Amino acid sequence: MYVRDYYTYLVGVRKELWGFLRALPDSDLNATLLEGDRFHNIKDLLLHITDVEDHWIHAVARNDSTIAQQFAHNWVHPHAEQYPVAWIIDYGRAVQGMTLQFLDTQPDMQAQIKLVKHDPTSVHVSLEQLLWHVMTHEVRHTAQIALLARQQGHTPPWLDYFHFMRPHIPATSGVDDQRSD
Repeated sequence: MYVRDYYTYLVGVRKELWGFLRALPDSDLNATLLEGDRFHNIKDLLLHITDVEDHWIHAVARNDSTIAQQFAHNWVHPHAEQYPVAWIIDYGRAVQGMTLQFLDTQPDMQAQIKLVKHDPTSVHVSLEQLLWHVMTHEVRHTAQIALLARQQGHTPPWLDYFHFMRPHIPATSGVDDQRSD
């Protein structure tokens, strides 16, 4: 599977998820449902998904922090309840737009990306590995968001891969498909 194909799937998932989350009451989006020191609610996770994509793809791989500056916030401890869900989604759309533009350039997927720029001993990964990291990270947190919404009595949208990327069904040959054995 190609990175661009999978990212296209994530774009479809986001559209469905964002529409669903916009319809939920803010009290449910802000409800403290997770323990720990960083992410406590649905909005924290939603903001974190975009932060990770913006950081790894744009700030690290492309050396471009433009969008992060436009949507300035504390990404380590986001306390996303202070932001309207529309603001988080707008940030997500901006990052998604830049990612799509970047993928349209057909970048060298084997290009080596240094994960920590100012550390001479930093690990390098291929751009393809970095993109897969970002995308699988999103899938994991999207599943958490769906579960948290379900625990509050909501029915999240169907976000399965096959819902967005229909499998190819071979044309029938016209021959009776019944087995003769």
